[in-house]
Amino acid sequence: MSQVALKGSPVKLEGSFPSPGSKAPDFKLVQGDLSEISLSSFSGKVKVILAVPSLDTGVCAKEAKEFNRLMGDMSSVQVIVASGDLPFAMDRYCSAEGIKNLAAGSQYRDMNFSRSYGTHIADGPLQGLSARAVFVIDQNDSIAYSELVPEITEEPNYDAALESVKKLA
Repeated sequence: MSQVALKGSPVKLEGSFPSPGSKAPDFKLVQGDLSEISLSSFSGKVKVILAVPSLDTGVCAKEAKEFNRLMGDMSSVQVIVASGDLPFAMDRYCSAEGIKNLAAGSQYRDMNFSRSYGTHIADGPLQGLSARAVFVIDQNDSIAYSELVPEITEEPNYDAALESVKKLA
């Protein structure tokens, strides 16, 4: 069981955090129109998965905007945001912020994504949501880069994720 922090307090995570070279676990997330997306929905593309607690927080919102900007011109790359938000709220946020270069997916139907990716928060005030992490997955669904952000309230390493994407795209 991994551990991160929320404002300095330890938070336990469920699941096993996948490392580079391992096969990316499949998942099902729900979009704003209630359709489901999975890893295979983006077959043949480089995938950047952002695991976040909620787009309704400042850090998660900033992260989504930054990855939308960074990956906007890369047609061979699909950014996917996975959170516990309701799909309608995620859709509304992306529309209001002009975010068009990412797929927003909710795990409200089941928490398989965060458990499979080792980011499921097991205790504390955010229990049941996902810790902050970034995964870069190649065209063959192998993990090329993974970062579990040690402090949930901090942003990920954008430069390292972008560098990993550039090697694949």
